[in-house]
Amino acid sequence: MIEVGGFFGLLLLILVVYAIIKTAQSDASTLAKVIWVVLLLLLPVLGFILWLLFGPKG
Repeated sequence: MIEVGGFFGLLLLILVVYAIIKTAQSDASTLAKVIWVVLLLLLPVLGFILWLLFGPKG
């Protein structure tokens, strides 16, 4: 398991919160939004990278 702390942890927290807000504001279906939020919360680093690449746009 990857431990994240200090400045990198704070930066990751800010990025994940940003991704969750942008996902909630997107035009994606409710199910897609829920899946993305759960993925971001359970796997923050990998989830954020996947969100950047494949996440809902708009």
